[in-house]
Amino acid sequence: MAKKAKKKQKEYMEQLALTVTRAVGSLESVIIHTFIFAGSFVLVQLGLVPFERMLLVLTTIVSLEAIYLSIFIQMTINYTTRTIENVEQDIEEIQEDIDEIQEDVDEIQEDVDEIQENVDEIQEDVEEMTEDEKAEEAAQVGQEKTLDEIRTGLQKLMQDVEKLHNRP
Repeated sequence: MAKKAKKKQKEYMEQLALTVTRAVGSLESVIIHTFIFAGSFVLVQLGLVPFERMLLVLTTIVSLEAIYLSIFIQMTINYTTRTIENVEQDIEEIQEDIDEIQEDVDEIQEDVDEIQENVDEIQEDVEEMTEDEKAEEAAQVGQEKTLDEIRTGLQKLMQDVEKLHNRP
């Protein structure tokens, strides 16, 4: 329980430091400080405050403000440093993820290349089969032509033999 309370208190102080450094680093802060400093000298000119007392109060306020601002600025720097370290870790993890994804993409590319080689081989086989079928078809046509020639020759021969048999 105490850890949670300390963590909440730390987060609150960090947010306060961020808010203060943002406010001090703004144009509004420059304007407010300018009016305060100018107003201090106006009070002296109007005789409402002695010069030495105004300088003493103004110097004390400015010194305290500088001390607190330096503390808040350092807290902001520490917070920012931790945030940057977290971001660096995230970037490293993302880079590792990217490297792993790149390896996966490379493996997929290798698989795609292998598949393309297989497709090329299948295409070649299909072309060879087509050529073989054409050659077989041509051979079959040639055989049929030869058989037709043989039939024609046999028919002629039979006709000649019959003619010879029919002669007296």
